[in-house]
Amino acid sequence: MMQKLAEAIRKKEAPVCVGLDTQLTIVPKRITDAAYKVYGMTLEGAGEALAAFNRDIIDAIYDIVPAVKLQIAMYEQFGIPGLAAYRDTIEYAKKKDLIVIGDVKRGDIGSTSAAYARAHLGRVQVGGATFRAFDTDIITVNPYFGTDGIEPFISVCAAENKGIFILVKTSNPSGAELQDRRSEGYPIYEHIASGVNVWGEDVRGGAEFSSVGAVVAATYPGVAERLRELMPHTMFLVPGYGAQGGTAESLRPYFTDQGEGVIVNSSRAIIGAWRDEKYAHLGTEAVGEAARVAVGEMIVECNAVLQ
Repeated sequence: MMQKLAEAIRKKEAPVCVGLDTQLTIVPKRITDAAYKVYGMTLEGAGEALAAFNRDIIDAIYDIVPAVKLQIAMYEQFGIPGLAAYRDTIEYAKKKDLIVIGDVKRGDIGSTSAAYARAHLGRVQVGGATFRAFDTDIITVNPYFGTDGIEPFISVCAAENKGIFILVKTSNPSGAELQDRRSEGYPIYEHIASGVNVWGEDVRGGAEFSSVGAVVAATYPGVAERLRELMPHTMFLVPGYGAQGGTAESLRPYFTDQGEGVIVNSSRAIIGAWRDEKYAHLGTEAVGEAARVAVGEMIVECNAVLQ
């Protein structure tokens, strides 16, 4: 799947992922009013508003970006209707031939990790039939449980041609409280990166990129160069661009020598662009139009780094 992602990035010339971290506060009134008219001001109404907003964004950007990333917490907070909106958005994005990353940050002991992997990447058996619950292409995984927690995900990835992004260096400031602590002379994030490389090499075969990727925040360019050395065949998912302070210029050390191996995520700056005065000329509720212009500008900025 990481190889498919790399090829999609090349085809669209866009190392960019749109984050659908959708909250009701970012959804325009015309969309919420339409949802509430049918379902009332209920959890079902909230779920429909999220899904409708996401469809507007996807319709506007699917032909210029290779992937979208859904933060599941934004949907879980609305219970079962929210998870239905999460599922429906995944299905809609895949119909538009987008690669879908589920930002679920799962991880646990073996049997529980196996259940998470089946839920988000694989299949679950009910009697004599099998079903896909969410069917994302790639998910984020927490490595705190070590190999026992990672191997079930890798097994499902191998069977289903899916992928995982393991948290290595995150964009939140307090991540350093644990990730930067030193053990045996190296920060914890380097130990995790070495583990990602080993897990990835075990299943990479002759592929350019392993099915085991890494989350490396855009806010730490000084760290990225070392992490790229430790993970030469690893696809990086890079959050923290834009609203969290990451810039296009800071992205240089994340890429391989061939200018590949990176997908940069932006959420609020894209899906909330319709509220930015910069795009006001497009219309007060031009959700898709503003998102398309904003992500187009991001693509130009990211590609300029590679010239």
